[in-house]
Amino acid sequence: MKDLKTIIVGKERNIALITLNRPDVMNAINQLMIDELLLACRDIADDQEVRVVIITGAGKAFQAGADIAELAKMSPIDILLWNEGLVKITALLEGMPSPVIAAINGAAMGGGLELALACTFRVASAGAKLALPEVRLGIIPGAGGTQRLPRLIGKSRAAKIILTAEILSAEQALAIGLVDDVALNGDCIEVSMELASQILKNGPTACRMAKDAMEVGLRLPLNDAIQYAQKNLSVCFSTDEMHEGFSAFIEKRPPKFEI
Repeated sequence: MKDLKTIIVGKERNIALITLNRPDVMNAINQLMIDELLLACRDIADDQEVRVVIITGAGKAFQAGADIAELAKMSPIDILLWNEGLVKITALLEGMPSPVIAAINGAAMGGGLELALACTFRVASAGAKLALPEVRLGIIPGAGGTQRLPRLIGKSRAAKIILTAEILSAEQALAIGLVDDVALNGDCIEVSMELASQILKNGPTACRMAKDAMEVGLRLPLNDAIQYAQKNLSVCFSTDEMHEGFSAFIEKRPPKFEI
């Protein structure tokens, strides 16, 4: 993708990499970044070659929340429309056909943590800091943080983080399940790439169907979710990759899946 001002989009080995690129302001979200992320996420979702997505930040921060200087000039209605764009981005990340890894290379504050919460996995650098500090500004998290965080780590822990505006270290976040791994050497991209490589070894359709079953199933009663997953399983049984997977197992060799 060309002519992007606030993000960088690349692709390597069926892995799409989105880099938030406003390092001078800790990658704070402004309207242009919202517009460009919406465009990039839609294009990546439609790209059949992409099997894993990694999102990270340029410089020393992952994403430090909203561009407060921009928001301060807006009317309440303008802010609501601005925030709706961010809500759409988190929905696109969460609903992406391929798994999405947030490589949290530094501070993930406010809307930045909400972006990470919408991802399938979160990998943090050892020095990363994570928080939803909105109540200190007299507002609340507006892009799903009040809903996704309790679902991820439980109501009480989420309430403490949101209502105290507590800033967590990467290690604290790992201990409560907010992040899935901490890159002790500081290179969360390297660890994220290793995770992506593990995913790429498996059936492309199977991974998509499994992710879809989990995302949709979380919004359904348990029995309905199981029935939905069964339909996804039936899709897998109709694919060439299922035959390759079974054959490889019987022949005691690694499977060779094709996109």
